[in-house]
Amino acid sequence: MVRIDFNRLRFLVIDDNAHMRRIVRTLLHGFGARDVYEAEDGAAGLDAFTHHVPDIVMTDWAMPIFDGLELTQMIRQPGANANPFVPIIMVTGHTEKERVTAARDAGITEFLAKPISAKALYQRIVNVVANPRPFIKTKTYFGPDRRRNLATSHVGPERRKGGKADVIRQQALLDKAKMLA
Repeated sequence: MVRIDFNRLRFLVIDDNAHMRRIVRTLLHGFGARDVYEAEDGAAGLDAFTHHVPDIVMTDWAMPIFDGLELTQMIRQPGANANPFVPIIMVTGHTEKERVTAARDAGITEFLAKPISAKALYQRIVNVVANPRPFIKTKTYFGPDRRRNLATSHVGPERRKGGKADVIRQQALLDKAKMLA
């Protein structure tokens, strides 16, 4: 398992449940994170995102004012904020296939089902830090490449058809997180 020096990363945890925020904050501190900011709803989350410029955002789905999907879409607006490329991990109990697909299509980077475990949270963070997916920009989508398998040799009726897409490679957060052996 890859180990990361968490003390150089800034996290933003957005959840309307104070107990859940405390659990995630405690786990992040246990991993070695020092900078963990919190917000209790989508509007406060967007404000905290703008103010603290986190390296990784973790958001719940169902929250007051605007939900995690709406927040993600606001963050992903190119030119609307300092970092539309920030990794966003959806931490939610809403795990139906339609919701996972909707989260992916909104620009969520990783999906983590509640109740969470320390191992699952760590794995999602390592994945966004060590293996950033390229971003795709089309007329209708801006966000991480939704394909996990980057093989382009697939042919057949399930082959995706679409217009021109700009691919924007992401620099890994590895330099900032200084991977540990």
